[in-house]
Amino acid sequence: MIIVRYSEIGLKSKPVRREMERALIAHLRRALGGVKVTREWGRIFVHSDSREDAERAARVFGVASTSLAEVASAEYEELIKAGLEYATQRVESGTTFALRVRRHGKHSYRSIDVARELGARVVEATGAKVDLKAPQKEIFIEIRNDRAYLYDEIIPGVGGLPYATQGKVLALVSGGIDSPVAAWLMMRRGAEVVALFMDPTPLVDERTPRRAEAAIRALSGWAGEPIKSYIVPYGDVLIQLLKVEDYRMGCVLCKRMMFRVAGKIARREGALALVTGESLGQVASQTLANLATITEVVSMPVLRPLIGMDKEEIIQLAKRIGTYEISIQPANCCLGPPPKPVTKASVERAKRAEAGLDVEKLAEEMVAKAKVVELG
Repeated sequence: MIIVRYSEIGLKSKPVRREMERALIAHLRRALGGVKVTREWGRIFVHSDSREDAERAARVFGVASTSLAEVASAEYEELIKAGLEYATQRVESGTTFALRVRRHGKHSYRSIDVARELGARVVEATGAKVDLKAPQKEIFIEIRNDRAYLYDEIIPGVGGLPYATQGKVLALVSGGIDSPVAAWLMMRRGAEVVALFMDPTPLVDERTPRRAEAAIRALSGWAGEPIKSYIVPYGDVLIQLLKVEDYRMGCVLCKRMMFRVAGKIARREGALALVTGESLGQVASQTLANLATITEVVSMPVLRPLIGMDKEEIIQLAKRIGTYEISIQPANCCLGPPPKPVTKASVERAKRAEAGLDVEKLAEEMVAKAKVVELG
């Protein structure tokens, strides 16, 4: 049996907790190919003896940890016998060990009774010594009603909340290091993600859109399902933006147009917020003043989960979730940024720079030309 633990779900009210448990079980079944999954109060059980399944379950959003456990009777003598057999196969002579016993339900004995009796028998059988502070081997025994679960490993889970239980967001994904991580963090908090890639071709070659699509596919592995994605042709409009008289505003105007398009697609999709990979001060367009000016064009929340992280933190997260190697693949960056981009753009200056363009019409035309695909 695989024990699946959750943490934050347990803090919810009973109706919300039941709803999230049902969602988590559905995601586990999907991730594990339909393996039987059951639940008790505070625990979910996957009926499998595969460590690979335990690792796969640990990658499901909402799972705090998993353990591959042997199941025994909770009747005292049978439990001691099963515990001795289990422990002697894992505790070597001359080493130290500890028994961690927990109990849920009504029993004729206490947890400490099991730990003392079983510990004494393991010492006698193996010659090992008990060390409760820093043991070389830990054996866990979880007693729940008429069953006991014995295990010696806890596989850390990804945590968070079950996917798609907190509403839908539209994530701008470029394929670089930052934006896939930002999307993943919102997925981990239970948001369903629709992806948007603003394709700057012909300012880039085919490697750039290919990289973005690969990053979205990597994210779909965490979602457990394909991610609906919009590929918007942006290159021709971007060229117009980069030709405005106030050329130092190029980066800000570019992002404002992206947000206009994203806002329109988000409303079409019923998404409640936009998600971006911006980190405060990382590049010229991400100063506080510029972020405020860029955000002015949309009327919905813009979520920036990386806003307070430095680059090294983001890189480590990207490596953890499996998008880093994709994001560092050779690809073109936009060729249009000015040599000295403005860092304190005002809304008024942005509107003056855009005055010669029908920005709303351009945004609507791009949305109309968007390619919609399921990437998984």
